[in-house]
Amino acid sequence: MAVESAQTLERGLRLLRLLAETPNGLTPTELAAALGVSRPVVYRLVASLQNEGFARRDAAGRVLLGFGVVKLAQAVQPLLMAAAVPALRRLAEASGATAHLTVAEGGEGLAMAVVEPSWTNLHVAYRAGSRHPLSKGAAGLAILSLREGKPRIQATEGQLQEGARGVAAPITGLEWLEASVGIISFGDLDVRVAGPLVSEAAKELGEALDV
Repeated sequence: MAVESAQTLERGLRLLRLLAETPNGLTPTELAAALGVSRPVVYRLVASLQNEGFARRDAAGRVLLGFGVVKLAQAVQPLLMAAAVPALRRLAEASGATAHLTVAEGGEGLAMAVVEPSWTNLHVAYRAGSRHPLSKGAAGLAILSLREGKPRIQATEGQLQEGARGVAAPITGLEWLEASVGIISFGDLDVRVAGPLVSEAAKELGEALDV
């Protein structure tokens, strides 16, 4: 009985992952083929997920993610911030610049967590919760480079705030997260120095979140 329950749970989680990777949804037949199970099994899994709000059916019968996953995502945000702060603090202290974790939400970048250096007399005040187009600023451009399949360090000047310079690196290896780690400063930012710092912080955070 325990083995059967574990198998059902595993299939349900795999089904959710498939739906997350397919915004337009899948038919029960497509889900059955992807999971390697019969359609009756898929119907039972979908019914259970629908009861909890994690799956829904459209008018054509396709299965899509349910809005219940939004509540789960909201619960994850504090965990993401808690995981990011130690790496951002080390980055801010090492660079003397304001460090930040930026997460993609559609075509915008959301500053999820921000840490300012403790030892500088002047640094950029960057508020957590700030949003900007991904096409502007090093953080957004780093995320776009990830989407394009060519993740790389990005550097910009004056795109989000006059006189401010930014350097950012995408977090790679996490299918469920489009994000970057970066720094922003009014002073000079030598990419040869800042680039490895943000890249190492992005790698550190990616490893911490790779569960």
